Amino acid sequence: MSQSLRVGIVGCGNIADNHYQSYSELPGVQVVGVCDVDLARAERFAAERGIAHAVQSVSELIAVGVDAISVCTPHPTHEMVVTEAATAGVHILCEKPVAIDLASAERMVQAAERNGVTLGVVFQRRYWPGAQALRAAIDDGRLGRPMLGHCQVLVHRGADYYDTAAWRGTWAADGGGVLMTQAIHNIDLLQWFMGEPVEVSAKAGTFVLGGSIEVEDTAAALITFASGAVATLTATVAASPSLGSRIVVTGSNGATVNVTEYPEGADAVNDLWAVRGEERTIDVFADGIQEDIPVADINARLVPLHKLQVADFVEAVREGRAPGVSGREAMKSLQIILAIYESARTGLPVRIKGGTGERAEFTHLDEIVVSQ
Repeated sequence: MSQSLRVGIVGCGNIADNHYQSYSELPGVQVVGVCDVDLARAERFAAERGIAHAVQSVSELIAVGVDAISVCTPHPTHEMVVTEAATAGVHILCEKPVAIDLASAERMVQAAERNGVTLGVVFQRRYWPGAQALRAAIDDGRLGRPMLGHCQVLVHRGADYYDTAAWRGTWAADGGGVLMTQAIHNIDLLQWFMGEPVEVSAKAGTFVLGGSIEVEDTAAALITFASGAVATLTATVAASPSLGSRIVVTGSNGATVNVTEYPEGADAVNDLWAVRGEERTIDVFADGIQEDIPVADINARLVPLHKLQVADFVEAVREGRAPGVSGREAMKSLQIILAIYESARTGLPVRIKGGTGERAEFTHLDEIVVSQ
């Protein structure tokens, strides 16, 4: 394809502007159209940004003549949008989660593979300098082999957040609670650092927001990885004020590195870097604890990370390579979350089937089996 790229955005909700801003700064890239089931919302979004076309369906957006789309719609609609675009030969960057069940995600990945298009999924926090530094320390051996991990997500989403959209906080439309919508970013990072998961034991509940949501507001899990490494996970949207998130990895040589995001939406830093000869610390709470930050402000703070991932996606399309986070890579965090839900439901450890080779690094729903 030519170096010029015509892009469309599907869904004009909260996160769509992050995508618009990210594409708009790239040379040879133009956002030429948007679509939304609420045509008036699409028209407002387009008019405010000088976008030529505002339509109501994916088929109409494709007809405008786009090379790629960003998918910014509610979770269960991702498969329909992605498969329609892939069938038309359009490249896709999809917001997380890739889907809310693995069978749907697999159909999306196969549609992209079958039609020779690029499918990327947004996990913009992988582009934190702190996350990149930890990954580099694993790759070059400074951390040894990751053997112990911890992921902590203590954020705040009140009833007002869920009341703004009827689909939020439901199993059918959101696919889950804190794990599926907030902590999925951190779970993605945890498995990126620790490796392939093989077993999960978990508990989850709705302790604070039971009057507003049917999904979990709090969860805890123990995750075992193929290497023998273990990690714990704790997550809630009922913390107030929000204390952000933290991932801790300890390696086989005794080194420990933290990646801490505070306040939520800020660039995560390595507040603890306990690698021999390189020791340093940062106090992320040096200025005190802040009040809860509105979700719109959190999204705005993430724009620089969106720009990095969108730039990688555009380069991947132009170069014919896989993006930094492919559709299949995005299935790994989904796999862990679904195993957590199954363990929490049954009260038993859940064994995750796997194997060697790229296509074996995920399971279908019917391949998540309860350990006896």
